[in-house]
Amino acid sequence: MALKTHGDAKYLLSERLGGVGEWDTLRLERRQLTAGAQSGVTAECTELVLILSGQSAVRRTGDGQYQEGLARPGTSWLVPAGTHESVLELTGPIETLHLFLPATLLDQSALENYDIDPAKTRLAYAGGLADATVEHIGTALRGMLDRGVQPTDRIFVDGMRTALAAHLVAHYAADQWQAPVRTPALDAKRLRRVLDFIEARLASDISLDDLAAEACLSPFHFSRLFRDATGLSPHRYVTDRRVQAARDKLAFQHSSQVEIALDCGFGSQANFIRVFRKATGLTPGQYRNLQAS
Repeated sequence: MALKTHGDAKYLLSERLGGVGEWDTLRLERRQLTAGAQSGVTAECTELVLILSGQSAVRRTGDGQYQEGLARPGTSWLVPAGTHESVLELTGPIETLHLFLPATLLDQSALENYDIDPAKTRLAYAGGLADATVEHIGTALRGMLDRGVQPTDRIFVDGMRTALAAHLVAHYAADQWQAPVRTPALDAKRLRRVLDFIEARLASDISLDDLAAEACLSPFHFSRLFRDATGLSPHRYVTDRRVQAARDKLAFQHSSQVEIALDCGFGSQANFIRVFRKATGLTPGQYRNLQAS
């Protein structure tokens, strides 16, 4: 049975990036979403969206449940089959990987074999997830798209889909998962201004005072509200963005490590190597060699 997806009906402000893979139980699409309001639609199958690059404040409503958060690389957003998503607004462009899964994630035989209550397989409308397992599976599937889908990939896809379905049922069942309770955070416009400030000055020193001033808040209150909005401290967020920028340059440019260190705000090659290795487990040279292979 082929999957039905709502595809272009939902993402009117998007561009498909060419990476598409489709099997009986899984469809993959890479997309570039632009800022603005997206059109509402009722999901025919379960959709999981993994953020690949960029960042955006997100406001969305599914079946009356309102959510807001920050879409940044590695985070994911889940829309269970049958959910009517009436509101979806982005404040900035993001590159995404969309995984369309069957409405029934696990077939009846699997449920019987593992004594799983079918009622517990209904998923929550969950967003802003920083889930390492989902990110790992999504990255592996993205790599498959990037190199070109092969006939033998069906075996790999079947395994990844089963692992993903089991993980989602175990961690995001509707009767178990609850959205984190957040204190009032930065409004979307102010957060966008701070994020744009960071992007424009990655090569320069960025202090907490600079960011707080951009948000018109004291450093103490800004730091707390920024963590509430993004899940990261200001320092950690800036470091993550610098590492991501360096990864892009290592993969797609021929700049030297010294040039990349300075362009991305690390100050020196030695500091670049130290921070990059701590974040990725690889030195910049090892990462570049891996991307070239």
